[in-house]
Amino acid sequence: MSGAQLSLFASVFLACAVEAVEAFTIVLAVGSTRKWSSTLLGVACATVALAVLIAALGPALTVLPLEVLRVVVGGLLLVFGLQWLRKAILRAGGAKALHDETAAFEHETDAARRTALEKGLDSYSFAISFKAVLLEGLEVAFIVLTFGANQDDVPLAALAAALAVVAVLAVGLVARAPLARVPENAMKFVVGVLLTTFGLFWGAEGAGAAWPGGDAALPVLALVIFAASWLIVRDLRGGRSQLTPEPS
Repeated sequence: MSGAQLSLFASVFLACAVEAVEAFTIVLAVGSTRKWSSTLLGVACATVALAVLIAALGPALTVLPLEVLRVVVGGLLLVFGLQWLRKAILRAGGAKALHDETAAFEHETDAARRTALEKGLDSYSFAISFKAVLLEGLEVAFIVLTFGANQDDVPLAALAAALAVVAVLAVGLVARAPLARVPENAMKFVVGVLLTTFGLFWGAEGAGAAWPGGDAALPVLALVIFAASWLIVRDLRGGRSQLTPEPS
């Protein structure tokens, strides 16, 4: 596996693992509180919808000229990555509450218990699980398609995503509890840096810029973005008393 393929695999795996953890927490809360049959049906339907989306859009992206593809993908990744990075910086700096899977599990469990249970197909269980898997899965599909199409290796990106989901499911099924010990906040910080790095790199290349050293500039760019982000975190921590924490 080349360096470019390894960075593609690692980036997609980490990003998709984070999304899988969040979806798993919601599905576990609803399924264990209400009906597993309706919950799993929602998961299955959302999975089919996502598979169709990837199968339809994947080949369409690969036919775009490389320069156009990199500008489009770079721009999308930059917007997406900066959103992740902004939230991660605010959480690390104390201006936003850290994401807590245990708290999220309890919130979803309480909401599920307050709704009357239906006979037969429980529409609440179906709708919540379908929505959770579809929304988190759309982000996974976006990451798979953008990274895979730009590197002309959608199968490798899809493999990384699938392994991330399987790993989360395996750990979750063994624990039978929300994955609170997964360092999700740190992973989101790293993913935000990676998505922003690739977005800048590919967007600039698509616009005609040439990076010194080619692909070797990627780790340097990632370090610069990480260092700048950490300086902002330190600044936020220094002025924490003047900040009003945002909701998680």
